[in-house]
Amino acid sequence: MSINNHIGRTVQLTVERLAEFGYFLSDGQEDVLLHKNETDKVLEEGQEIEVFLYTDSKGRIAATTMLPEITTESYGWATVSDVKQGIGAFLNIGIKKDMLLGKEDLPVHQSVWPKEGDLLYITLRVNRNNRIYVKVATDPIIEQMSVKATRQDFNKNIHGHIYRTAKVGSWIYTAEGFKGFIHESQREIEPRLGEKVEGRIIDVKEDGTINVSLIPRKQEALDQDSEKILSYLISRNGAMPYSDKSAPDDIQDRFQLSKASFKRALGRLMKEGKVNQEEGWTYLKEEK
Repeated sequence: MSINNHIGRTVQLTVERLAEFGYFLSDGQEDVLLHKNETDKVLEEGQEIEVFLYTDSKGRIAATTMLPEITTESYGWATVSDVKQGIGAFLNIGIKKDMLLGKEDLPVHQSVWPKEGDLLYITLRVNRNNRIYVKVATDPIIEQMSVKATRQDFNKNIHGHIYRTAKVGSWIYTAEGFKGFIHESQREIEPRLGEKVEGRIIDVKEDGTINVSLIPRKQEALDQDSEKILSYLISRNGAMPYSDKSAPDDIQDRFQLSKASFKRALGRLMKEGKVNQEEGWTYLKEEK
């Protein structure tokens, strides 16, 4: 079989001859270069060596002794190393050359493109020009590797990574191995592809998949809302022109909170003796 047909895979080749800049490896019919920068091994002619074949930036087939878990025949988790507008996301699979997830395989809206450090479950694909690209795992692949949740898992806190995103919701694979769905009504903002999110299980379905909410529990939300108001007060030296009489639109614009959430958080701060209101303003009480 031609070396071309092994791009993106790990293969066993023989050291055909030595060169100043590395080694030429052969399958008995074709040669491929193993550059000295791509190995920490000292090789001899006739020695058999296991390498991963890829295409370099100029489209030439090259070899490396760094053997990635992710190939055209296997899936694995890869970290996003860079994102370039109009091109796509680059992922580190464990070799020196990062692999491209092209913009055509990413969400339409760039706001949900992955960012550096996000994790994606991927495999590799080779196009007609022998270029290697990233392919994100589809639903059936995630289904194969997932474990079924039980009713005992209901209401548990979970965390995991988004593996698919759409207007209607987001799909998550959790640390426990659960496959889940986050309806658009159960997220305050749409998470990115590959983003790590935390939430809770709000339903366990008959097939063992879960429904997840990313909206904080009431007490957690109240804590966050109160902290948001306090932080704003401190940034304004303890006084702000907002109170429980303020217009809902003004509150939304400033705090990204509903009027009801704002009033609950403000009421809590007043009850705790941290703030007081006067003529449409709210003031931070000085600690005695």
